[in-house]
Amino acid sequence: MPDPIVQIRDLTKLYSHGELEVTALDHVTLAIRENEFVELMRPSGSGKSTLLHIIAGLDRPTSGDCLVRGINVGDLSETALAEWRNNHIGFVFQTFNLIPVLTAYENVELPLLLTKLSARERSEHVIAALALVGLSDRVRHLPRQLSGGQEQRVAIARALVTDPTLVVADEPTGNLDAHSAQEVLRLLQLLNQQAGKTIILVTHDPKAAAFAQRTIHLEKGQLLNGTGQPL
Repeated sequence: MPDPIVQIRDLTKLYSHGELEVTALDHVTLAIRENEFVELMRPSGSGKSTLLHIIAGLDRPTSGDCLVRGINVGDLSETALAEWRNNHIGFVFQTFNLIPVLTAYENVELPLLLTKLSARERSEHVIAALALVGLSDRVRHLPRQLSGGQEQRVAIARALVTDPTLVVADEPTGNLDAHSAQEVLRLLQLLNQQAGKTIILVTHDPKAAAFAQRTIHLEKGQLLNGTGQPL
């Protein structure tokens, strides 16, 4: 059995609000395999977004380790961390985060502007990513000319365009109607099954469990077992 692509060991995250200290993650240990589609499930405030942000290098733990392909993300400098994120993480947000004045093509191209790829190589990557999410006919459309589901697919194409190690999605269906949400979840499932992408999905929607290979439950910063008890 190969080593997990993500190894989390005794991870704790504390936040201070004045004199109050809040435990967002409480000694979490977790392994995620390569090419796995994992869902982090529980209501808001359970620590799942905090865990996702630490895995993606958007936040740092108070203690413990988060290794992605053997690299301890928390040990990287800010400069090295920014470069690591651009090379290894494709992030899909709830709010799409598309730039309104840029076309679908230009939004997807943005992460590639930080690479050494030529304009021709960038174009090839962008066209391929948009084709992968079924938007070849929307390349020159602005976000306001797209439906919510199409906007989220552009955001997914942007997350994929650098061929990242991990695709992490934080409530990607939260702003979508039921039909569009199902389309986005089905697309993430296809990316996992057909493109071999490792996907970590944060959601509070129980219907999303049908698309993931494994559901991990969090409650008050702790992992729960099948009976709802802390591990």
